[in-house]
Amino acid sequence: MNRLPRIAPWVFFALAAALCVAAFHERLIPTIPTVGAAVAAVQDQAPPDQGQDPAAANVAPGGPSYTTQAPPPPGQPAAPGQPPDDSTYAEQPTETATEAPPPLPDYDQPPPPADGYIWTPGYWGWGPAGYYWVPGAWVEPPYMGALWTPGYWGFYSGRYSFYPGHWGMHIGFYGGLNYGFGYVGFGYEGGYWNSGHFFYNRTYNHLDARVVHNVYSYNAGNRARIDSRTSFNGGSRGVQVRPRPAEAAAYREPTAPRMSTQVQHAQSYASDRGQQAAQNHGRPATPAVSRPLPADRNVRPAPNRGGQPKENHR
Repeated sequence: MNRLPRIAPWVFFALAAALCVAAFHERLIPTIPTVGAAVAAVQDQAPPDQGQDPAAANVAPGGPSYTTQAPPPPGQPAAPGQPPDDSTYAEQPTETATEAPPPLPDYDQPPPPADGYIWTPGYWGWGPAGYYWVPGAWVEPPYMGALWTPGYWGFYSGRYSFYPGHWGMHIGFYGGLNYGFGYVGFGYEGGYWNSGHFFYNRTYNHLDARVVHNVYSYNAGNRARIDSRTSFNGGSRGVQVRPRPAEAAAYREPTAPRMSTQVQHAQSYASDRGQQAAQNHGRPATPAVSRPLPADRNVRPAPNRGGQPKENHR
């Protein structure tokens, strides 16, 4: 009868030790973010004690918040003052299709190979066999301070057009799509440049602390757009947003087109059956690659005065 009180302290000590070991083990095993996990993270309300978002520097000063005016329905002209397509705040379209791209797949992000690499999310390309998935990849930026605005599909005048991504000092419009890993639909929460160094947000990236050294944590909370798998802007089923003034302002700044290494990366998967939507049913064999893409040192930002469409540098 008296044995239980005598051993109770030892039982308590054993339980406490087990909890400490479990907590330590959890810290040693990194959590690998996926697109779905990244979307779930950004839907949580940001804690009030985080302070200022350091990645806010990725957004150009542009006035009030975005409008929710959607592109015109199929077969109807644009509203007065609204462009018929995205030619005034995006690169000229390079591909067109008559069918919508598949939903964005859920996939793991590989860790960055070293400091200074920028994550470029995967997307659906268009080729002779239809849609195919271009894997996400870490890319060496072409110049210091460069940020990647992803490409996106937009629906206008009864067809889908692909507006390729570009490099710039601020993040432009990418259709309001939530690509995950910091690309939450507006701006970029995956990291930011500071004094010539890129700082990575561990909330949105899979990081190896032995490889990258400039790390911080910030949860953007419910400011992210929650269309987690929608892969295009406009139409009846796409993301229904128009560019914010800050996104239009970013495109009026000097920007640079895709590097040749990025174009070659996309083309190398066009004929891969495992990447084709008709074969993989929305689950590509290679959703992301761990091998980084090198920089093309010949890419430099060019001015875009007056917000007029740039020449297509393909």
